Amino acid sequence: MSTLDACPAAGDQAPEQAAGPVGGATPAGAAADPAAARAAMVARLEEEGSLGPGPVRDALLALPREVLMPQAYVRRSAPGEESPRWDLLEWSALHDRPELLGLLYGGASVLVQHDGEPLLGRARGTRSGASITSMSTVMGLTASLLEELDLRPGLRVLDVGTGAGVTAAVACKVCGDQGVVTLDRDRHLTDAAAARLADLGFRLQVVCGSGEQGVPGREFDRIFVSYTVERVTTALVEQLAPEGKLLAHVTSASPSWPGLAVVERTADGQITAELRAVEFAHRAGHGVARIWLTKEFRQRMATEPGAWTQRSMLAPPAESDRSFWLAADHLLGGLVRDFGSEHLAIGAPGCGSWMRAEPVGDRRWSVTVRGPRDIWKEIQDLADRWRAARSPDRYRLYFDADGGQRAASECGRLSWQLPAPRPLDEGATS
Repeated sequence: MSTLDACPAAGDQAPEQAAGPVGGATPAGAAADPAAARAAMVARLEEEGSLGPGPVRDALLALPREVLMPQAYVRRSAPGEESPRWDLLEWSALHDRPELLGLLYGGASVLVQHDGEPLLGRARGTRSGASITSMSTVMGLTASLLEELDLRPGLRVLDVGTGAGVTAAVACKVCGDQGVVTLDRDRHLTDAAAARLADLGFRLQVVCGSGEQGVPGREFDRIFVSYTVERVTTALVEQLAPEGKLLAHVTSASPSWPGLAVVERTADGQITAELRAVEFAHRAGHGVARIWLTKEFRQRMATEPGAWTQRSMLAPPAESDRSFWLAADHLLGGLVRDFGSEHLAIGAPGCGSWMRAEPVGDRRWSVTVRGPRDIWKEIQDLADRWRAARSPDRYRLYFDADGGQRAASECGRLSWQLPAPRPLDEGATS
């Protein structure tokens, strides 16, 4: 997948924390049999509802991930440790195989690149400092998005954000490799993916280039962007063929409440698109600014008395009202939720404001607020607007003639503009 990890909507950890230990438990039989590990992974994805019968399931069941990722990192240091340490495991080292198979088929992210290094010709061993710069995405997210793409034989597919090549490999398995193009900005990733996909017998096109530009002059039936963006890339929309579909996660600087843009071109060439709230998303693409709650800030939110506390009969929007929180992400701005808190806790790292709300008895909430922003009032005011717009569960996405992009409820009473594009060398690329 991409150079970036899928992250939960919680999103209140700094990047180096989010890239902590990711290896799942070794599937039954994995130590002795990669095929058994694949079967266990697929069974788990089916059980959790991320995967159903069909070509994607068959492709994942047949895809030897150890060929695409013959090396992977496991973190040996604790999250937040000043000088993080990782061990690079190697498939050819027999004593590494049980742990490596657990990483590859455990379902969590797989760490594949440290500090932008070349992937080919690396020596196994320990790395310290710097950070992980490429991961293969959480398998449940990958599977569910591949299912939504509705891959079929003969389709032309553009995979933007090659990473370890998992998405490209599945597309080749299902659609045939002649129509598949995978694209990434990192030459080290594309070089490794080209070699390893060839080892699997695939002869697709592997391109090192900008995800903002796509592949000019080509059109595709399916386009998949495996990193989160601030807006849907216009060039990719233009490369979408009639009856084609594009998927891309969209979010603000906050990682807390992501959305999935689903863009389709009709048979007569018209573009229709929607933005819907999702629980999980890819991590942000290159150059996209992010905001986080530090450990110290979360501690203050949990323990400090605040500027004022009041009892309220107004309940905050439910966590299940994801479309409200998606609107809040864009319309309120600068907010990050602490999903590790027992009750609702939201902070604004930019100005130091925060709020927490705890239930106290029947239909009563204790609300504490601190800082220049009254986050509680902002949320309640927006909740009134959201309900007045008939509590939409998704939003239409409009592409204006001047290049602007706007999300709006069906009735049009709740809407916002997505950010304008930045210069290519500064924008989010694969």
